[in-house]
Amino acid sequence: MPSKCIRIIPRLDIKGPNLVKGIQMEGLRVLGKPEDFAYQYYLDGADELLFIDVVASLYGRNNIVEIVERIAERIFIPLTVGGGIRTLKDFYSVLRAGADKVALNTAAINNPSIIRDAAKNFGSQCVVISIEAKKNDEGYYEAYTDNGRERTGVDVFEWAKRVCDLGAGEIMVTAVDRDGTGQGYDTRLVEKLSKNLPIPVIAAGGAGKPEHIVDVINTANVDAIAAASIFHYYYVLSINKETKEFEEGNLSFLTSIKKGDLSHLLIPEPVGIKNLKDILKKVNIYCRV
Repeated sequence: MPSKCIRIIPRLDIKGPNLVKGIQMEGLRVLGKPEDFAYQYYLDGADELLFIDVVASLYGRNNIVEIVERIAERIFIPLTVGGGIRTLKDFYSVLRAGADKVALNTAAINNPSIIRDAAKNFGSQCVVISIEAKKNDEGYYEAYTDNGRERTGVDVFEWAKRVCDLGAGEIMVTAVDRDGTGQGYDTRLVEKLSKNLPIPVIAAGGAGKPEHIVDVINTANVDAIAAASIFHYYYVLSINKETKEFEEGNLSFLTSIKKGDLSHLLIPEPVGIKNLKDILKKVNIYCRV
């Protein structure tokens, strides 16, 4: 049973001005405004928030700064921001906008020295390395970039050790094949990382019900969990508004969620953050109230 305080981190994937969510990082669907979801998660007791621009690296752009500025004005918990961060100037821009940490994936793989340089200039506590992991045909875990689209040939565990040596302060590992499926975290992958690394590990990808979160905390001894669908769909279900008030996205898709039809989403038990913390407390997992 973990004795440390486990952080609960909603992950908000951003495409343009919208909050989106897909399955295995593909087939993105618009859910609404990220500002609305972020504020609700803050009120519900999230420990941190994670924002990832999921197409920034693909299109060589970074559009998330304005969103971060708006969110940082009324949310007072740590914000981690990633996607399209390629230079120290980008790092600085995001931190100045209100972020507390910056997540790197593609840029770190392409230019590992940015990890060392960022840690030297901004502190290791600001540098989060996002690892998108897939088990390949040879049976080992390979790191992917560009939101799970591009192979790198880099072994996940070797890469994780290297980023620690370069000065990263934290690692978030996403099992791409579990992302959005509701099948649970890849506990074997996460456990191997957390056992062998000297820095905190965040588990991401696959939460479909509270038991999955309890399992990865107890089995893999992680420092934090990141999740998206399990929180997003709970929030959509709990909104006491007509669906027509959603300004973005596929209204028939949102309507089906509002009616409680989650069968096609593969998320059997959406949960609110406050409710999740109550569940964790009952099984003796400590987290901030």
